[in-house]
Amino acid sequence: MTALLVANRGEIALRIFETAKAEGLRALAVYTEADAGAPHVAAADAAARIDSYLSIGSLLQAAKALGADAVHPGYGFLSERADFAQAVIAAGLLWVGPTPEAIAAMGSKAAARQRMAAAGVPTVPGYDGDDADDSAFLAAAARIGYPVLVKASAGGGGKGMRVVEAAPDLPAALAEARRLAKGAFGDDRLILERYLRRPRHIEVQVIGDAHGNLLHLGERECSVQRRHQKVLEEAPSPAFVGPAGEARRAALHADALRAAATVRYTSAGTVEFIVDEGGQHYFLEMNTRIQVEHPVTEEVAFVDLVSLQLAVARGEALSLRPEDQFCEGHAVEVRLYAEDPDRGYLPTGGRVLCWQPPRGDLRVDAALADGMEVGSAYDPMLAKLIGHGPTRASALSSLRSGLSRMRLLGMVTNREWLLRLLALPAVAEGALHTGLLEEHAADLHPPARPPVGALAAALLRPLLDARAARPLPGLRPRFRNNPWPALPYRLEVNGTVGQLCLEDGPGGTFVLRPDRGEDGLAYPGEAPALLDAPVVVRVLGQEGLDLRLEVDGVASRYTVVAAGPAGAHWVQTDEATVYVVRLPDRPVASDAAQARGGGTAPMPGKIVRVCVSVGEAVEADAPLVVMEAMKMEHIVRAPRPGVVASICVEAGAQVAAGAALVVVD
Repeated sequence: MTALLVANRGEIALRIFETAKAEGLRALAVYTEADAGAPHVAAADAAARIDSYLSIGSLLQAAKALGADAVHPGYGFLSERADFAQAVIAAGLLWVGPTPEAIAAMGSKAAARQRMAAAGVPTVPGYDGDDADDSAFLAAAARIGYPVLVKASAGGGGKGMRVVEAAPDLPAALAEARRLAKGAFGDDRLILERYLRRPRHIEVQVIGDAHGNLLHLGERECSVQRRHQKVLEEAPSPAFVGPAGEARRAALHADALRAAATVRYTSAGTVEFIVDEGGQHYFLEMNTRIQVEHPVTEEVAFVDLVSLQLAVARGEALSLRPEDQFCEGHAVEVRLYAEDPDRGYLPTGGRVLCWQPPRGDLRVDAALADGMEVGSAYDPMLAKLIGHGPTRASALSSLRSGLSRMRLLGMVTNREWLLRLLALPAVAEGALHTGLLEEHAADLHPPARPPVGALAAALLRPLLDARAARPLPGLRPRFRNNPWPALPYRLEVNGTVGQLCLEDGPGGTFVLRPDRGEDGLAYPGEAPALLDAPVVVRVLGQEGLDLRLEVDGVASRYTVVAAGPAGAHWVQTDEATVYVVRLPDRPVASDAAQARGGGTAPMPGKIVRVCVSVGEAVEADAPLVVMEAMKMEHIVRAPRPGVVASICVEAGAQVAAGAALVVVD
């Protein structure tokens, strides 16, 4: 093995390149038209353009053109496709992964469940029969008992997964799951499982070689999920406490090895389990690839899983032995997504205007760079941040600190939501389950108002820049011989319109006020005040994009970048991200705009289905259009009752964020 092609993109491609280069291999990349300027392309020794990350033929052509002699699939895309592994081997290349036979055996959730049951590994009651008719699923669900979980047989990452509470809802859930499974995995087969209300999701990392060695590297807790996709993972799991807990842990590890042994597993893989409130574990699935959350295992087991994969692919025997295994300390990972948790986790996107990973001991796996575009073609995950420490508390503390110091501006992300998540007592206590986010939804809401210092930073940054650029000869910066009167501002702050006033204060300070002093509000009745009482702001310093402001006696760092239209700024503090747009002094609204409403695209994406027709009467909240963005479906609904006046899109069309979809009179 001398040249390794990574048939993937983003942070996992960069992660694999790191190990490949350390071992003296050429790191080879592939990219699509949307990815031509991506960081993984720049980091590679050579790269080739492909039609799609799902095109086996295009990937093999790229491998030949670049002179690759080995292929690593990463995760997602074709990583768990047995036909891809077989095609790579047939082309005379080394496949860095398990055998095609093992992938095929575990690639079908239905077949895997049957295999596990035969091997004595506990499985959740469910249906995995060959009859795919709706009537078969309805009969099985009645036998299993509601609620049930609809899952894509060939799927992963929560795609195509739906919880169904009652029989009337099952046919629609099956149709949607089939459509998503076909689009994501090329296979629309489904299975049913009994839905457990408050289970833990715990998985075991296994590694095997062609010499008969098979061992585990401990477990990971992955219970904190949104839309069945993980957002926080850790190793080891906090579920196993005391002698009884250690016994359950040992039983879990033993069943994971038993599951992997049934297919003579080689390379790195993960056996996933669901654990009920009584501590009983059930086989869920096996992921025949490296996992997104593999860093937490690497941090506590002191191994390089990619290096182990490469060694197994070369035919080497594992140097690790079961008696050598140990786990030291604790590691916790969070996933940073381009999404808006406060709007139902809708995908976002935009141009990266500032990316500053936190300095220190925190591990950051990311593929971000200033100026790059984050679109809707791929998964919305931007980065993974991993904290490690001697104890779980220290790992969580390290992660919170690093996440607050990180700066990423140019789009809405889940950064602040993650900070609120890490602050939950349930997370600190390790009382985790897959419904935790729904249970604590109210605790994860953002504050009603943005931090006033962020508003001050957005208003002061252009003012300070202008004064620094055009000082009068002989006068110190920011000198004025007459104080300014209060200047009113109408602002849109994270989508909400409000108002405040800015004026000079004593001793070189500035004052933000909720009104014009004795004259009352700047624009009565048009927008609420953004603060209740005057706030004194002192500029302490300015360096690069950062402003240091003292707000009512408290000093903080504010990172400010200009964006979008004139007067628009992104501001980020240790605890908040704010998008501030200065609006015209008076709002302008046409009669037509007041009389008409309709659906607009909340993010870039593809139209899956138009649900209405011209002339149709609709109620408020009625579905207008189904969109697909970042591998998820989203329903755009009517904002008010009315009649459909026009339809601006058709199924299959790609649309930009804010594009008109349906006009409702």
